[in-house]
Amino acid sequence: MVTAVIVDALRTPAGRGKQGGALSAWHPVDLLGTLLRELVSRNDLDPALIDDVIGGCLSQVGEQSVNIARNAALAAGFPESVPGTTIDRQCGSSQQAAAFAAQGVMAGAYDIVIACGVEMMSKNPINYATLGMDNWGPLVHARYPDGLVGQGISAELIASRWKLSREALDTFSERSHRLAGAADFSSEILPFGDLTTDETIRPGTTVAGLGELKAAFHDEALAERFPEIHWKITAGNASPYTDGASAVLIMSEERALELGLTPRARFHSFAVVGSDPIEMLTGVMPATRKILDRSGLGIDDIDTFEVNEAFASVPLAWQHEFGVDPTLLNPRGGAIALGHALGASGTRLLTTMLNQLEHTGGRYGLQVMCEGAGMANATIIERL
Repeated sequence: MVTAVIVDALRTPAGRGKQGGALSAWHPVDLLGTLLRELVSRNDLDPALIDDVIGGCLSQVGEQSVNIARNAALAAGFPESVPGTTIDRQCGSSQQAAAFAAQGVMAGAYDIVIACGVEMMSKNPINYATLGMDNWGPLVHARYPDGLVGQGISAELIASRWKLSREALDTFSERSHRLAGAADFSSEILPFGDLTTDETIRPGTTVAGLGELKAAFHDEALAERFPEIHWKITAGNASPYTDGASAVLIMSEERALELGLTPRARFHSFAVVGSDPIEMLTGVMPATRKILDRSGLGIDDIDTFEVNEAFASVPLAWQHEFGVDPTLLNPRGGAIALGHALGASGTRLLTTMLNQLEHTGGRYGLQVMCEGAGMANATIIERL
């Protein structure tokens, strides 16, 4: 089988996803298009050679609608012959884009492809308490007659099921900001104007300060339905609204070497699962088990883990299940500090994981992300 490799990976800094955020004045097509142009330029690659641009985006409305991946390729100045398509796997959209891109290379359908993602939450904010509630049809409601819930409630259910204290959630969140503040992301970030670092990192975050925040999703009606919930999820131990884009240049190893480019990592294994749409965010556990079974690797063979910090309860529950060395979990911080620009997060995590493997000399990295409606993607890469 053809080997699919990562030649390069690049992202924008994370901008605060609100009006006045450092990236909020950008059109999302231009944000992603500018990133794509630089990714190709810095590798001296003729863009006419690109077989496809596969982009992830969750809120495909307004400025992010009508196939933003194709529009961004045009904005990047790529030849009109370069196609693009946009997919929605919720928070894992661009991780799925990378999987589809790599699998296309491995199958011989592509030689060169870009996987990418973008989300401008300053323009398309999402209510995590009610996310998706108006999008279910009568048959789905009939299947779940007690009603589906938003992601914030799912995060609360996880905190309760795994007996995670408010202090544990806030301590993990403080760690995310502390590690992100100490990390050097300069090799993976393309500066945008005056923004050269992630605007979402708060290095002065303290557990005491986080402890003063009120629960974000408390709901009296749901409190009766879920008496086990103790309302611990706050704006401080959840990922913030974020603007951003990210992109990964993927090729067959043979094509990369023909072009004089150096492969940085190869795609080793993939997995995607569905899970309970009410707990919703627990798919990271079966996805991890599935990819380890497929890869033939053990959990101890993995040198770094990226488990998306949509809410602190998710990686903490995952760590409880797998017992990994906590220093290997999100070692540069995660989405609580680095932001969660939904459609861009998959390739953002992949970019950060690649750089962490290169920084430490590790061999294998495992990335897993919880997703809306109860799904999860997992990816293992091997540094070359």
